[in-house]
Amino acid sequence: MLRPLTSALRLLRPWKPLQTRGCASDGAARGREIQVRALEGPDQGITEILMNRPRARNALGNVFVSELLEALAQLREDRQVRVLLFRSAVKGVFCAGADLKEREQMSEAEVEVFVQRLRGMMTEIGGTQRLPRCLGVALAKELIFTGRRLSGTQAQVLGLVNHAVAQNEEGNAAYHRARALAQEILPQAPIAVRLSKVAIDRGMEVDIASGMAIEGICYAQNIPTQDRLEGMAAFREKRPPKFVGK
Repeated sequence: MLRPLTSALRLLRPWKPLQTRGCASDGAARGREIQVRALEGPDQGITEILMNRPRARNALGNVFVSELLEALAQLREDRQVRVLLFRSAVKGVFCAGADLKEREQMSEAEVEVFVQRLRGMMTEIGGTQRLPRCLGVALAKELIFTGRRLSGTQAQVLGLVNHAVAQNEEGNAAYHRARALAQEILPQAPIAVRLSKVAIDRGMEVDIASGMAIEGICYAQNIPTQDRLEGMAAFREKRPPKFVGK
């Protein structure tokens, strides 16, 4: 019980703003496999990570993963970022998965290090454990044993994805749906959203009693914030709240 509680507390350290780099609009950034773009105007607070490795269909190679981890490390400390979107800069492709051609050239030790880096970055890795918890043992075995590919609609029906949208002529319908969802999250209190994420993610790893304790810790950290007081005042005065992330 102590480990997840300690982890939750560690994740909630104060944020320090850092300037993001590798902006997609910069000429120097065009050669990077991972590019970062902060949106402006009414979408200020939404930041996009663009995956730009067209020759390998955005496959997860060493350079790709290194640049992605670098970008995430900077964005994690930037309090101006409220919602993060992953977007492909390669038309018709999101991410092809692991770069198997590159993997063939690695030694066993290099493969182990590479996989550990991926595990630290992508919580979805570990399908034999996560999929049964999501779909049940029988269906998870069927999908894993057969290696069956699912369409977006099939994945939505099974509950593996939240939304499935019809493709548009530009090939970016999923991006527009994701951006619309980001716009819904954007006006919410950023500290409360962040604490909710920690409570959910850590709580799913432990029993219900420990999960409730994690929730209590997260809630306690939200009580002294300016945003909580602003939310209460806005409710009382019947006006939209103006959250500042403090």
